[in-house]
Amino acid sequence: MVDLDSMSLDELKKLRKDADSAIRNYEDRKKKAALAELEAKAAELGFSLNDLTGATGRGRKVNPPKYRHPDDSTLTWSGRGRQPDWYKDLVGGGTNPDDLLIVKAG
Repeated sequence: MVDLDSMSLDELKKLRKDADSAIRNYEDRKKKAALAELEAKAAELGFSLNDLTGATGRGRKVNPPKYRHPDDSTLTWSGRGRQPDWYKDLVGGGTNPDDLLIVKAG
């Protein structure tokens, strides 16, 4: 437990700044997880999230996820760019990359 009464003004301001930063980081992580889950569900149904929302695509293009962690659906990867650690660990441990595909060819 933090004893706020014994802290200096500078310590209190730093604590507030750190808490605000932690809150923003938490909210960002939750938003990214929600977006990844929605993109993955849209991809399972054969759509992109932009297809379903009518987004014009202005700004940075987000590639829909192609791979999903089998135990944590918030961990996804589009198959482009650097491989995430969870993907490298699973494939390096013997998991077939096709087993991680969100939409399986069939």
